[in-house]
Amino acid sequence: MTEADALPDTLLGGRLKLRQPLRGHRAGTDAILLAAAVAGPVKMLADLGAGVGSAGLAAALRLPLQRLELVEKDPSLAELARQNIALNGLDSIAETRVCDVLDAKSRLAAGLANDSFDGVAMNPPWYAAGRNRVSPDPGKASAHAMAGDGDPTVDPWLRAASAILRPGGTLTLIHRPDSLPAILAACEGRLGDVAVLPVHARPQEPATRILLRGIKGSRAPFRLAPPLVLHRDDGRFTETAEAIHRDLAAIVWPQ
Repeated sequence: MTEADALPDTLLGGRLKLRQPLRGHRAGTDAILLAAAVAGPVKMLADLGAGVGSAGLAAALRLPLQRLELVEKDPSLAELARQNIALNGLDSIAETRVCDVLDAKSRLAAGLANDSFDGVAMNPPWYAAGRNRVSPDPGKASAHAMAGDGDPTVDPWLRAASAILRPGGTLTLIHRPDSLPAILAACEGRLGDVAVLPVHARPQEPATRILLRGIKGSRAPFRLAPPLVLHRDDGRFTETAEAIHRDLAAIVWPQ
């Protein structure tokens, strides 16, 4: 990707510096919410399907991480992620890994061993390739759709995340609300102490996102967290959303 194909950008009130593609998918609120939802004593974090690294890097600005792996299949996005690591002064803890996270051999060849991370964050593709909601833009389609005509659920991503998580490690993901039944089914036998937090654009509107946190090997029961509302009726951020987007505030999960 050349200089002309990427533009400088900032998130988190200027704290997070990014180079993002001029065309295609660009990181924004979803990445910031995902980063804010990463919780617990996480020292070794893998951001799967990291794109330009926005979620993982945002988490690293808030948490005392010892290691951050930005895992991306697209080499051009991985190169931007590598540049963004340097832009944010995180070279000492962060690296990029170019691999197909859904393929065990590819993961291992890239240095992502099983049972090696105490935290995984991810925003899996939302639709199966070929579904009519997938963007015609190749960059957005890659971010939002799984390759092939198979199962459009996130089960392959949950399998990959569970494989590289240590027992007791935490998975955090953001996704569409209508995928929640499939996500919960994919958690069975892999994750427990699962908590789901609905995200609403405005009061009285249906949730537009869900955040989910689960613990590998836990047998604690499912919990539904209080919802997060992003905007007031006048369109301004709520106080909580403002703190997340501007001040590196964490999303609080139920105890």
